[in-house]
Amino acid sequence: MNTKNQAQFDFLPQSNSDFVREVFEFCGSVDENLPFPDRFGRCLYQWIRENSSRKIRTLSLFSGAGGLDIGFRDCGFEIVNHVEIDGRFAASLKANSEYFGDADVTVVDVRDFVPKNGPIDFVIGGPPCQTFSAAGRRASGVQGVDDPRGTLFEEYIRVLKAVRPKGFLFENVYGIVGAQGGVAWHAILKAFAELGYDISHRILDAADYGTPQHRERLIIVGSLKSEFNFPAPTHGPDSPCCRPFFCAAEALKGVSVSAEESEQPLNGRYGHLLTAVPPGLNYSFFTKEMAHPNPIFAWRSKFSDFLYKADPEKPVRALKAQGGQYTGPFHWDSRPFAVSELKRLQTFPDDYRIVGGRQVGIHQIGNSVPPQFSRILALAVRAQVFGLPIPCHLPLISSHYKLGFRNRKRQLTEEYAEKARVHLIKNTVSKIPHANGVKYSYEASLTRDFEWVVGGRLSEALRMNVVVDTRGKEWLFSVDCSGDKIGSSAKSVGELRLWEFS
Repeated sequence: MNTKNQAQFDFLPQSNSDFVREVFEFCGSVDENLPFPDRFGRCLYQWIRENSSRKIRTLSLFSGAGGLDIGFRDCGFEIVNHVEIDGRFAASLKANSEYFGDADVTVVDVRDFVPKNGPIDFVIGGPPCQTFSAAGRRASGVQGVDDPRGTLFEEYIRVLKAVRPKGFLFENVYGIVGAQGGVAWHAILKAFAELGYDISHRILDAADYGTPQHRERLIIVGSLKSEFNFPAPTHGPDSPCCRPFFCAAEALKGVSVSAEESEQPLNGRYGHLLTAVPPGLNYSFFTKEMAHPNPIFAWRSKFSDFLYKADPEKPVRALKAQGGQYTGPFHWDSRPFAVSELKRLQTFPDDYRIVGGRQVGIHQIGNSVPPQFSRILALAVRAQVFGLPIPCHLPLISSHYKLGFRNRKRQLTEEYAEKARVHLIKNTVSKIPHANGVKYSYEASLTRDFEWVVGGRLSEALRMNVVVDTRGKEWLFSVDCSGDKIGSSAKSVGELRLWEFS
């Protein structure tokens, strides 16, 4: 563990360090009942207060509910001013003074904002991203800079010119890179470079940095000092020691949920379908392409979060700020997540107050940068842009190093199809009596509509005698016709074998 007054880091290909192991050792004195991101944040904040007197005066633009701000605050960045247009979000910032002290909360359109808080060392923020996101384009049909919200980066540039910080961090959806053939993207890069900053940018997945959620975001860091290198992943296959992702079930361990929230069903036209969806899948489970015996939806006829149920053993897909009645992720217990659970999945501290009702809370949480993701970025900024100490060894990745989350994402369709197949087989076998490693027989019938009825609804049906041998890994199903409704002689229909069934 690094306790010297200098940052220690190296590039991933030469690194054998286990950043997360060091962090867990570092967090050992904090309440183990807290989720890991909360422990990490508290220990960072305490260590930096005890080991560094330098405060990095920081201006936060487009602050939202403060997700990005929490992470930077924990790493020694003093937020002197939050700028947020939505009074509901600003109410949450004001309600958490124990995190942000006497920071001003300016409720104003950034176009009308004039900096008045003295010298600023660093600027953070991400302009509204709906015009560059896939969801935003589906909802409104606008793209990029053709919408007034798409030019808010120009206000970010204006503020940078006014305060001349040593650096900045700009966050947005990754769709900004390809929107309108890259016109907006090249304009943004050119504008930042003309201010004299050395620009580094990457698309990163928050799950790679200890967030129990796959959330891809574009991060741009500018520095007047030198080139910035992004931190190596702390979790997942790209991390130095391939530490497993921080999964949803682990994140929700011990979370407080009311009885009403834990029993809340999903209602409406399609609500009853959620129970049948296997964890990790969505509406596509009910398509012929996923081999469902009774398809309900056409392939790719809905957006990917429609009836999406989270897998407890993996990070969830990105939380949404707004969505329809059937927009996931939903809990693996076939219900909507409680706000307290959504906070955990977004790594907001348990004691951080989100002001407002359920829908307002979801809007704030879904619009935020996960604080745990923010902390790792802030550590790298602290060490490289400002040359200040950090408590843990932090491996970096060079500008040409290729991360693997995009390739893994392309392989998910096959994984989902296999999950659907296994679920359908297990669901079918679970309805067979005595499927417990013995040889037995039972009667069934096949109706004119090809419905298989165990026990035999004999009228208008073809009666069957089924012999099942479930001993060992090879299962044998033998089916004999015991006669139709007028009683024909017995005749063998056939056999079905299942190998390596589990």
